[in-house]
Amino acid sequence: MLSVLIYVPWSYGKTISVEILTDESYPPYTYAVDGEAVGIYPDIVHAIDQKLVDFEISIRPVPWKRGLKLIESGRSFALMPPYFHPESRDYISPYSHPMLNEEVVVFCDNDIINQATRKIWPEDFYGLTIGINSGFNIGGSDFWQASDNGKLSISEAKGNQLNLIKMRSHRIDCYVNDRISILWETKRLLDEETLLKPLTFSIATHINTESGYLAYSNVNEANYPYKEQFVREFDSALIELQNSGTIEKIIQNYIGE
Repeated sequence: MLSVLIYVPWSYGKTISVEILTDESYPPYTYAVDGEAVGIYPDIVHAIDQKLVDFEISIRPVPWKRGLKLIESGRSFALMPPYFHPESRDYISPYSHPMLNEEVVVFCDNDIINQATRKIWPEDFYGLTIGINSGFNIGGSDFWQASDNGKLSISEAKGNQLNLIKMRSHRIDCYVNDRISILWETKRLLDEETLLKPLTFSIATHINTESGYLAYSNVNEANYPYKEQFVREFDSALIELQNSGTIEKIIQNYIGE
């Protein structure tokens, strides 16, 4: 989530200071540690900042809903990293070039994977208990309808750690969440020896992919006369980092693959 709070007027040799707001609780993508923004998206923005000549970016973590309200009111410039939903958020325009693809997958106990084909979601998972994070609307409408019809069971738990431990102890058969989030948490738990190798679970199938963006407010645009230039230069630097493999290296730092 990004927000330009300070503007230094254009003049020779000076830069425009841009403060970016970002989600404070979406690890490993973006989160707060001791009040500082850390995670994959902040690392990408820091790398972009190094390439921008006319702008200097800082990042501040805030609650997600607050960030949305700030750009909806035009009090902030932009938001990182919402998905592309122009119909429901008409106060956002434009969206940046896609920053990162976030892949929703199903991890399952290896014995469950070996029992039968587990590729078609959710049909190949009928009869199983599927873990999700509490409050997450994830997995698609067919998944939730199958639960309502008693074809599978949904078990909610607070966060990646508890769900992974539940899968390791066979209290759930599978776990649905973002791939990078699961791999990051697995690596963290292995480092802490909360989980031990060899792991007894792996990816069964892919459900869908969403892209995260830098989304700009289209409210009170007169407050941001530099918007067009920033949008253009941000995208140019982002694409350069993607083509060079830098963003993939940033991701590897978090999941250790």
